[in-house]
Amino acid sequence: MTETTIGIGGAAESTDMVLNIGPQHPSTHGVLRLRIVLDGERIQHAEPVIGYMHRGAEKLFEARDYRQIVMLANRHDWLSAFSNELGVVMAVERMLGMEVPERAVWTRTLLAELNRVLNHLMFLGSYPLELGGITPVFHAFREREELQTVMEEVSGGRMHYMFNRVGGLKEDVPAGWTGRVRDAVASVRSRMDVYENLVLGNEIFRGRTRGIGVLSAEAVHAYGVSGPIARASGVDFDLRRDEPYLAYGELRDTLKVVTRTEGDCLARFECLLEQTLNSLELADACLDRLAGLEPGPVNQRLPKVLKAPEGHTYAWTENPLGVNGYYLVSKGEKTPYRLKLRSASFNNIQALTELLPGTLVSDMVAILGSLFFVVGDIDK
Repeated sequence: MTETTIGIGGAAESTDMVLNIGPQHPSTHGVLRLRIVLDGERIQHAEPVIGYMHRGAEKLFEARDYRQIVMLANRHDWLSAFSNELGVVMAVERMLGMEVPERAVWTRTLLAELNRVLNHLMFLGSYPLELGGITPVFHAFREREELQTVMEEVSGGRMHYMFNRVGGLKEDVPAGWTGRVRDAVASVRSRMDVYENLVLGNEIFRGRTRGIGVLSAEAVHAYGVSGPIARASGVDFDLRRDEPYLAYGELRDTLKVVTRTEGDCLARFECLLEQTLNSLELADACLDRLAGLEPGPVNQRLPKVLKAPEGHTYAWTENPLGVNGYYLVSKGEKTPYRLKLRSASFNNIQALTELLPGTLVSDMVAILGSLFFVVGDIDK
């Protein structure tokens, strides 16, 4: 069998065509290249080619102190900046044996869930857009704007919040802020039915996604897939419940781990939507608990030069897109000796080699978009 690269020569009936999707393609949430081998309109082989956005963040960690690495950590997944910061500071706090004030723990949990909603709303709006439905993305950005407003008020940033610190948070929340968050959460929740009616109720959307791109539970385990994509294939795993951190151990009654068994594009979208609704409930539960706490500090006093003791630790968090892990090695200096990042999107995107072969080219974008990845999170 011979391969013919498109653009170089014509293909006879018996030859396969090699087609490059990307590296600049509007459907890939960044700079991703897919090298696919076609037999007619059916994909025979697919290879994700990554690295176009690589900036060497893991190496840069080694040249920044423990306060500065927060800035590097929140940028690889630009839709989950707060959650990215959280994993790094939790790893450093674990090395130091540091207890974080209770008020900071609950505020962190609240902000993490608001960040999760912001992340999911982007995909709830952009996924139908990739399939030709433009209306949902306008709704998604309206809801995002309400939550962005309160996140910007508390942190000063709209994408890269820089609000976590080793030992807690940068500062306490402004006066009246929790009330404005409660109003924003209620407002967003009141309009979430638009995705149920406008998207899931659309027969074209269901026709393009039901039974398409089925990912088995075995493939999920084999490729290390996590987050809503894994749960849509019946893998019932969520760190917030199974290995609680922050205040999630006290939110067991509110936390709902959403799963499906179909493992197709439609199941992944349904998981994302239902998880968004649950995150809004978790945010309300955090606000209720914060209202009952006495005023107090939100951070620990740190020395001018912060040094982690010699050793190593691993912290992992349930980020919006899946499990993020941070392996920190310290030699007792003010900078990490090594900080290895395990990002959710990197593992999730590998499943494309399993999902795409055997499908039609017309279904490729539907499958690609349903993996809910950020390319910066792949390349780091």
